[in-house]
Amino acid sequence: MNFPLVMMTITNSIILLFVKELLIAVAGKGLSVMDGNVVKLSFMVFVLLCTGVAEIQAEEVFLDEQFVSLQRWEPFYFPKIENHSSYSVLTLNGVSCLSATSSNSASAILLKERFNVYAFPTLAWRWQVTNVYEKGDSSRKDGDDYPVRLYVMFEYDSEKASFGKKIKYELANLFYGKYPPHSSLNYIWANNKQSAPFIPNPYSSLAMMIPVVSGKDDVGEWLEHKVDIVRDYRAVFDEDPPAIASIAVMSDSDNTGESARAYIDYIRIYKEE
Repeated sequence: MNFPLVMMTITNSIILLFVKELLIAVAGKGLSVMDGNVVKLSFMVFVLLCTGVAEIQAEEVFLDEQFVSLQRWEPFYFPKIENHSSYSVLTLNGVSCLSATSSNSASAILLKERFNVYAFPTLAWRWQVTNVYEKGDSSRKDGDDYPVRLYVMFEYDSEKASFGKKIKYELANLFYGKYPPHSSLNYIWANNKQSAPFIPNPYSSLAMMIPVVSGKDDVGEWLEHKVDIVRDYRAVFDEDPPAIASIAVMSDSDNTGESARAYIDYIRIYKEE
């Protein structure tokens, strides 16, 4: 299952555009854009927005999700898949966690916020699964299902794109109303033992899968992982990643027709230690 998604972020150009629009709106009320009060107001808005971005970047931790609720997440559904996986918060042996259940289904939950992978390159989480898929096969489209995976999706950056890529992405935006992601890393619980450090997704070479766990040996056990997103991206794609990314959780079984349940205790995204 390839994961089409566009991620939009607040940048300096958007801040400047906001101020510009504010000036135009105020001017429409009969005030000059050079009016002292208008200039002061615009400058205050600019400073407040810039300060907000600076404060976010200055934090040591971008995300410390303990799954007490799903307020920070939103569902994502695939257009041609009617059966959706289910996501809920529950308590498992005294631990509040995310429950992800799939039964011949596919859908995901997306974190509503985006982050800078250079400011927050470390991703850590704790998960377990009830089973893996007998027909799961990472090399085939009809086996591209996993009881759980974490997607890190990188936003398309038009300023760094080649002319040919710009044309391709603009056409996609024209037809679908949004840009597809530039690329993604999939941290997966692989169904079978894997020796390769990463695996191209059978749907797209721009979605690379990293099997942090593989096979049945650890089914039913809590496992903790910590990865460096930037380092993994460089190892997989042999280039630096785009700066802005988002994260999603998915449990899918639409290709194999099987069922599984996964639990995630926490997800953290933070600066290097």
